[in-house]
This record gives sequence, C-alpha cells and structure tokens, in this order.
Amino acid sequence: MMETTTLVEPVLDAAFWITTAAILLLLVLSGFFSGSETALTAASRGKLRAQADKGSRGAQRALDITEDNERLIGSVLLGNNLVNILAASLATALFTRVFGESGVALATLVMTLLVLIFAEVLPKTYAITNAERAAAGVSPVIQVVITVFSPVVSAVRLFVRMVLRIFGVQTDPDSHILAVREEIAGALHLGHSEGVVEKEDRDRILGALDLSDRSVEEIMLHRSQIEMINADDAPDQILSQCLESNHTRLPVFKGEPDNIVGVVHAKDLLRSMHKLTFGDTEDEAPGLMELRKFDIQDVAMPPYFVPDTTTLDDQMRQFLRRRTHFALVVDEYGSLEGLITLEDILEEIVGEITDEFDPDADHSILKTKDGHFLVDGAMTIRDLNRANDWSLPDEEANTVAGLVIHEAQMIPEIGQVFNFHGFRFEVCGREGNRVTKLKIRSQ
Repeated sequence: MMETTTLVEPVLDAAFWITTAAILLLLVLSGFFSGSETALTAASRGKLRAQADKGSRGAQRALDITEDNERLIGSVLLGNNLVNILAASLATALFTRVFGESGVALATLVMTLLVLIFAEVLPKTYAITNAERAAAGVSPVIQVVITVFSPVVSAVRLFVRMVLRIFGVQTDPDSHILAVREEIAGALHLGHSEGVVEKEDRDRILGALDLSDRSVEEIMLHRSQIEMINADDAPDQILSQCLESNHTRLPVFKGEPDNIVGVVHAKDLLRSMHKLTFGDTEDEAPGLMELRKFDIQDVAMPPYFVPDTTTLDDQMRQFLRRRTHFALVVDEYGSLEGLITLEDILEEIVGEITDEFDPDADHSILKTKDGHFLVDGAMTIRDLNRANDWSLPDEEANTVAGLVIHEAQMIPEIGQVFNFHGFRFEVCGREGNRVTKLKIRSQ
C-alpha cells in the first residue's frame, strides 16, 4: 500500500497541474478563435455599418477586418490550429505519463470531446446567435492576431494561389463585392417564400437593383406607338390633337416622322395660343385671326436624344440632372427607335403608375374563366413575370409577342398554339405582322 502511494504522488506534481492548466487555456483560446471566425464571417456588414455610423469602434474595426476575408480566415485558422495541435500534444504527453501506453488513445478521445464541445459547438453557437455583437467584441484581439500572423499568412496565401493556379482555379479576393446583389436577391426571395417579405416589397427592391443592368431599349415605347404632331398641320388641328391626347408632351416632326424637330408641352401650347388669341392684357385682344400666325416650332423644346444602350440607372440620373423626364431613343445609326420617360423608369421599381388618362392600364392582363391570361402582345415579359410571379426568359425578346415569334421562328397566325418554357401560348389577335393579343396558361 505504501509502494502504490509513492508511485502516484510523483505523477501529480507541479508539472502535472501546469500542463493541465495549459491545456485548459489552449481550449479557451481554441474556442475564442472558432467563435471569432464564425462571428466575423456570419455578421451582417449592413448591421455593422449601421452600428459603426452610430459610433461603435468595435463595429468599425470588424468592418475593416472583414474587408480582406482571405487574410482574416488565414490568420484565425493558423491560430486555431496552433492551439489545437499544442493542446493535443500536451494532453497526449500528460495521459501517457499517467496511464502509460494506453494514454494515447484516452487522450485522443478526451481531447476530441473537449474540443468538439467547448472549442467548436459552444462558441460557434453563441457567435451565430449574436454575430454582430461578438464580431465587434473580438475585433480588437483579432486585429492584433492578424498583424502578428500577417507574414506567415501572406506566404501561405501565395503558396495556395500557386497550387490553385496549377489546377486552373483563379481566386478573386474582391469577388464578394460582386455577389452583394445576388445575396440581397436571394434573401428577398427566401423572405417572400417564408411570408416575411411581401411580393410588392420584393419587386420594388429588385427593380431598383436591376436598373444598372437594363437598357432603355428594353422598356421604351416603340416608335410605332408614339403619338406625334406634324409641324405642318393647321393650328386648330394641332390644338385638337393635343386636347384629345392622353399625353402632356408630344414629339413634333417636320416632313417625315424620323425628322423630330422638337417636343411640345401642352401647357406651353395653350399659353402661346391664349396669348395670340386674347393678348397679354385685357385691353389688347388680337382675336382669333392672329391664331393663324401660330408656329408650333416657336413653343417646342429642343428634342433630347439618348442612345438605346443607355442603362436605366444612368438615364434616370440624366433626367434628374437635366430637370426633364422625356427623351427620344435612337439606334447606332441615329434612327428613331422609341421614347422613354422618367415615369417608365419609376414603373420598373414601383410597378404600373396609372391616372385618369390611362383608361386601359388596369386591363393589361385579364384572367378568363377557363384559367387563361389574356395579355397584350406589346406587354413586356418583365411586367408579365412581375404581375404573375412567373419566370419567362427575357434574354432574346422584350415583349410577349417577341418571345412567341422568337420561339416559333415565324410570324404566327390567329389560332395557332405553342408550348414552350412550361406555358401554353395561343395567338388571339394580329394586325399585319404584329401579334396583338395572346392567351397564356401555365401547363
């Protein structure tokens, strides 16, 4: 009995307790590194930016750290692996000293459980639950770690890129910037599917994000649908046309429709005609005879032309800068293609904007009793997708009629039926070579 005591006592000496304390400290450090990595990668940069704007230094430091995710992850993984390997080595030496050769297996089992529970699952669970708060809290220490490990991490990054390049893999540290739009879109679609985000809110935000990716050609009013004023018409005809029109601005052409000489506003036209008819004062009354001297080009504004490749984002900025919201769209040869207004661009964000002068606007899509949707052929595919939450492709055509013609590779006749992209299209109206009405039903 005395011999057993003398054998165990030397094992539980100061070295044993120092090694145990070192292992526990390394487990704490491992948990810190694991939680820090999860917090800094899972934290919302938008929320961190909002906290930083309110004066949070930790949030600002976390934003600075996450600017280079590759350096951040490399430094944290280096620190985490160092402490994990050191803790495992110390535990193996300690258990071997106490239990002999069987201590290796026992040390492996014990350290696996301790690392899994206290250095991985527990800190990462907390970090995910409180990502922004944890990221701001650990940022000062992690910044020091990054600075210390920076030379080693830089060498490792260079080596890793060389290895990846051998296998044809190119790395882009700034690729996360390009993925912001996809992340927002994915979050909106997920929120809508879970009932958190309304369809209208989702469409508005996605519409605003898409402005820089879409050109004026996609949403412009085609030249065949533009209402114009002939500068050679008599003043009374021009006045009647303006009064009967649903639009307040009309392009003015001279000779032929492609020769646009100006854009007239209904208010400017009425002011000019009122002046010619009644004069500037009550004493001066020129009479209706003076109306014959009216020249519409005197009141028309200079036309504003834009190329069809201009993005909607750039065009909206131009409208705001020029303090106008009416432009004529031309192709690369300078030929008139259509017109676009500020309202057209805003409708891509907020949806259809209607007033008392848009009598047909509420009937662009009609649902029939048999489950079909009766739509105008000139309706854009994007508007149809937004209205019915469909996903018809719009890469090859802008309008529904254009999609049918593209897929059919012909100008269809009335009554013809086509099936593609999971939908049934029936041609219900045609004027000349233009498809005017279609019946659509999801298959």
